[in-house]
Amino acid sequence: MTLDTQYIRQHILTALSEDVGSGDYSSLACIDSKEQNKAKLIAKQDCIICGMEIARMVFELVDKNLQFNPLVKDGQRVKKGDVLFVVEGSAISILTAERTVLNYMQRLSGIATATSEYVKALEGFHTKLLDTRKTTPTLRVLEKYAVKTGGGTNHRMGLYDMIMLKDNHIDFAGGIEQAIDKTNAYIKANNLDIKIEIEVRNFEELERVLKKGGINRIMLDNFSPEDTQRAVKMIDHRYETESSGGITKDNLLSYAQSGVDFISVGAVTHQIKSVDLSLLAEN
Repeated sequence: MTLDTQYIRQHILTALSEDVGSGDYSSLACIDSKEQNKAKLIAKQDCIICGMEIARMVFELVDKNLQFNPLVKDGQRVKKGDVLFVVEGSAISILTAERTVLNYMQRLSGIATATSEYVKALEGFHTKLLDTRKTTPTLRVLEKYAVKTGGGTNHRMGLYDMIMLKDNHIDFAGGIEQAIDKTNAYIKANNLDIKIEIEVRNFEELERVLKKGGINRIMLDNFSPEDTQRAVKMIDHRYETESSGGITKDNLLSYAQSGVDFISVGAVTHQIKSVDLSLLAEN
């Protein structure tokens, strides 16, 4: 996944505006404007690091004269006590950028680290871990980048790059068959090249979808591992399969053993704990 540099720069500028406002008075009040110094980012726990390029861009946007020296790369597993980067230049500029850098890197590294734990649990199975749209508003691109950094696979980015017919769509459309027919007619009328995924909540709905066809992937919503295995056998590779709902690290393996193609876990972006990183001055 390639980050859109212009989009990220604008996001960082908004973040800096929110934090700095009319000025970093804490630094301006007690530090000489000519003071030069170094600071290093330290990992305070083992983790997968993510956001090095974001950090570089933050420092650059605060002060283009700051010298940023990365010592690790995104996706690299680091140990507690490892130095991740060194930044050198205006002491005031370093302190002004500090919190914004940490806010990005701690959250993104937390997502990458959590994702890597799920992915490791799936080793040996063909099942891929998917993220969801349960992301922080305006941070989706970065959070999904962090999922990729941790070894996961991105689901659709938004409402525009894959059609997902969930329970409310089906109910509002008048039923499974009507939703599928209307969706395919819409795709044809608008000359779209886009896949259709449909959610099923029980075996009766699954049977109706299999009879109707006209889709690409079936989401098995809140199926038990045993029911998931039965459903995967019924689908028999005619469509991609995805498990979703109530899946945790504790039961992940039992879902993978069912043979399902994908497992989507919203928790990797909306229930993660930021990792502990610290920016320390080098006197």
